[in-house]
Amino acid sequence: MNTKIRKDDKVMVLAGKDKGKIGKVLKLLKKKDTVLVEGVNKIQRHTKANPYKNQPGGIVEKEAPVHISNVAYVCTACAKATRIGYKADNDGKKVRYCKKCNETVD
Repeated sequence: MNTKIRKDDKVMVLAGKDKGKIGKVLKLLKKKDTVLVEGVNKIQRHTKANPYKNQPGGIVEKEAPVHISNVAYVCTACAKATRIGYKADNDGKKVRYCKKCNETVD
């Protein structure tokens, strides 16, 4: 799937238990159409200690993936959750732009 959201974009969660939270995209999982967002959809993982890897056991908190349809890009110019479009700039290069304020994203 061709996504308009990329790594290091600022996004807002639109649905679920973390609705309204804003975070940075840490990773895109293209095969499952999901994204990892910093500080959103936290889960607790109970891990066993591994002395060979020098890893302590206990409860580890980490982010779980969120479906890409449940996040929206947050524009840096207008500071609102918005959709992203594509257009050609003056050099004929394809750039992303905010559909609310018409500012280029990249």
